[in-house]
Amino acid sequence: MIFLRVPIGLAMFLAGLAGLVIVTGDTTIPFARLKSETFGTFSNYSLSIVPMFLLMGHFATLGGMSQALFKAAEGWLGHRKGGVAMASVGACAGFGAICGSSLATAATMSRVALPELKAYGYAGGFSTATLAAGGTLGILIPPSVVLVIYAILTEQNIAKLFLAAFIPGILAALGYMIAISIYVRINPGSAGTRPRVPYGERFRALVDVWPVLTVFFLVVGGIYLGWFTPTEGAAVGAFGTGLIAWLSGGLTRKTLSESFYVTARASAMIFFIVLGAAFYNGFLALTQLPQQGAAWVGDSGLSPWLILIVILVFYLLLGCLMDSLSMILLTIPIFWPIIQELDFGLVTMIELQSAKLEELAASGADISASLLAEARGLLASGQELSREMTRELGLRGVTSGALNRVNVEYTAIWFGILVLIVVEVGLITPPVGMNLFVINAMDRKTPMVETYKAVMYFVGSDLIRVMILVAFPFITLALLPL
Repeated sequence: MIFLRVPIGLAMFLAGLAGLVIVTGDTTIPFARLKSETFGTFSNYSLSIVPMFLLMGHFATLGGMSQALFKAAEGWLGHRKGGVAMASVGACAGFGAICGSSLATAATMSRVALPELKAYGYAGGFSTATLAAGGTLGILIPPSVVLVIYAILTEQNIAKLFLAAFIPGILAALGYMIAISIYVRINPGSAGTRPRVPYGERFRALVDVWPVLTVFFLVVGGIYLGWFTPTEGAAVGAFGTGLIAWLSGGLTRKTLSESFYVTARASAMIFFIVLGAAFYNGFLALTQLPQQGAAWVGDSGLSPWLILIVILVFYLLLGCLMDSLSMILLTIPIFWPIIQELDFGLVTMIELQSAKLEELAASGADISASLLAEARGLLASGQELSREMTRELGLRGVTSGALNRVNVEYTAIWFGILVLIVVEVGLITPPVGMNLFVINAMDRKTPMVETYKAVMYFVGSDLIRVMILVAFPFITLALLPL
């Protein structure tokens, strides 16, 4: 149905419903699920975060935050070779911090940056490819709508997933800037030069970015300081950006109603896809296909790393044909049970004991200094603490069961970030890169083939980043507490 151009949500819904009828041999249970599944899906409190983040992005645009970000980045980077393109990527990264949608980030920043790129002599294909790639940062740098959906599907902590996405997001922005630098050296005629901006103007431009920083630190900082949950944080962010847009004059009665309408349409589309996925997942659960697949992979004797690489390559290929949210909802119910059964050894017992020991010491617990020093010495030498010593220290949560739970959680978070990145690559991979079409619609004079040629430099940057994050999982997990 998907290849026949049936909308992905409807395709999953019909396939799931028909599959349930075939498997059960009756229509009573499948049609009864129409009521229970619909209520169960849409009553999920975490889903309310989606319209809030989408609305926050619309309000941020009305408040002129995208222009402020681009002017600030352009002031500091614009005079360099390829600097205006680098500024576009930097502005996309900043806007992605207050907008959870890739397509919205690409479309918004294109309106601001594309005229500037053209004014300074940047080639059409290079300009559109830069903005298409920069737009992908919208779903990687927190907050991210796709990460929220992934967290719901795998029952993971949204705040931890947001935290894990920070370093890969920064690496993505830096990687794109390096790709721009390489491109303009290979193709020197593709980028013009911009006069250097005095430092006074640069700092004034930075001051204009305060609304973005305020909203970002209020939302993200509030979540990690425990002031509110991610869902509440999204509501606070939407209110904050709306207030800033109103004070700046961008939010009027007309633009407010337009923002609600656009947000409602986008939310309805996402929610219907989620509902279709719920029926599809129910069908898969009844057939035990994911569990049997996981058992087969576990018995195959293949290396966990080889299985992971095959899955990521599959996502790269699928990204050429489908959009990011559809890929996540269609494949995670199948792939996550398989990944969950694999042992990547992301956390060892020594690391868990060390973290719990330092946590206990920092809490001011009454521990003998000599016993604490002995325990630290054993862990530093690569030896696990004995059961007797952990009992004497009063360490909790250092059992094999606790270690397994931590490893499953870390695997889910690490895999989620990797999937998000390869899905992000799909947004700019020909022939069906959604961001490429969004940007091309704003610059009809540039042939799509020129955009395809230039965007491969950014795809190369993404592939290198995926290899680094697969080889060194601690980069993704560095900010997470054990």
